[in-house]
Amino acid sequence: MTHWSERYDLVVGLEVHAQLNTASKAYSSDPNAYGDHPNTNVSVVTLGHPGTLPVVNKTVVEHAVRIGLATNCTIAPWMHYARKNYFYPDLPKGYQITQDKTPICTDGHVIIPIEGGEKKIGITRIHMEEDAGKSIHDVDPFNTLVDLNRAGVPLVEIVSEPDLRSAQEAYDYLVEIRRLVRYLDICDGNMEEGSLRCDANISIRPKGVEQFGTRCEVKNMNSFKNVMRAIEFEAQRQSEVLSAGGEIHMETRTFDAAKGTTMGMRSKEQAHDYRYFPEPDLQPITVSEEQKEAIRRSMPPLPRELRAKYTTTLGLSEYDAAILTDDKATALYYEDLVSRTSNYKTAANWVMGDVRSWMNENGLTMTEFPISAERLAGMIAMIDGGQVSHSVASQKLFPLMLMSVEKSALELAEANDLLQEDRSDMVEAIMQEAMARYPDKVEAYRAGNKGLLGLFMGEVMKGTKGKADPKRANEVVRKLLERT
Repeated sequence: MTHWSERYDLVVGLEVHAQLNTASKAYSSDPNAYGDHPNTNVSVVTLGHPGTLPVVNKTVVEHAVRIGLATNCTIAPWMHYARKNYFYPDLPKGYQITQDKTPICTDGHVIIPIEGGEKKIGITRIHMEEDAGKSIHDVDPFNTLVDLNRAGVPLVEIVSEPDLRSAQEAYDYLVEIRRLVRYLDICDGNMEEGSLRCDANISIRPKGVEQFGTRCEVKNMNSFKNVMRAIEFEAQRQSEVLSAGGEIHMETRTFDAAKGTTMGMRSKEQAHDYRYFPEPDLQPITVSEEQKEAIRRSMPPLPRELRAKYTTTLGLSEYDAAILTDDKATALYYEDLVSRTSNYKTAANWVMGDVRSWMNENGLTMTEFPISAERLAGMIAMIDGGQVSHSVASQKLFPLMLMSVEKSALELAEANDLLQEDRSDMVEAIMQEAMARYPDKVEAYRAGNKGLLGLFMGEVMKGTKGKADPKRANEVVRKLLERT
């Protein structure tokens, strides 16, 4: 079987729905909460009773502006809402309040990593809308059940340009979008719970051809891995249809995660006519330059800005910068840490090493890490000042700091007799004894076997009970061994 990539190029655009983490719903005061008992977070507004009126949730607009600014979009100064009309059992009003002709954000981009560099992925638009309820098919063997808790929950839909050319690029794009919404605190980005959902528009075209092929939209993908699987399967399916002389018809398909395949749901001829028109119950809204700048000032540093800072100003590697900015809590902790120490690389090594290992072993997140940045910076200062060695800090002092969260590194080191001293005289005396004990090793070292330095350093550290400054002790040991 010929792989699709031998004859065709892939073209993918993604539509991402991010469920906003506001306290109340998009157009009512009903609670916006996941996991509550079915049909408890509802009122006459959510249920679409005649005569009820929606009210715009101001925080939804602010969240939409935040993601728009983070994706380099133009923010519309004036916009109106629209009604998207269709019937579905979990859409009580019979229409969805959304945006059609005047999306709040347009013409943006995000940048993703590719082999050998970076790539700009265009954002066509971001608009606000409300979610529908949830139809449940696997509880009652005879009936479909409807839970309307999700009806009216606020969403932003982020629509990319068809700029993605591989399943891996689609994955990296989704990772960046999820990272952004988490940094901005507007969505938890959990695909498994449905708070981040993705539809993929997929087409292929013969290599060297500029014109796009006919696209199919694939829905029902609940993980980044499944998005990649669906894209790969659909590209292969379309290539086999075209190679056999067939045609691709525009249609909506669903992804079966168990089989790893896509199946047709409805064709273009069966597509909904949504009959969009301006929402008469909500007035148009405006976003002034002052409001936009106030929102911009309230935003945290974003991952791309931090990566640039870490690789240039702080001199870290691209790898280190990527690890430190992978999640917001880690980035903010590291930001706090480097505001208290100028040893940026050592600080990064601690966060990515001992700190991360301890959290993984205990199944915790960075927000639950018990050692403050101030206390960890104090320990780094002690290592830099020669008061404790790195090995003593890692093996003894760090565990003590995890258990005694109120005391500083210095207090714990003093209380537990961990402070190392210069002790040059003691080091020299112990070294003289060791050289007398191993005269053959001294001669072998002087003859060129420099690996024996470790033997004598071991004797010194054992004799000083680990309290000698390793750097200073190393200097003394070398000086004595090389004296003829």
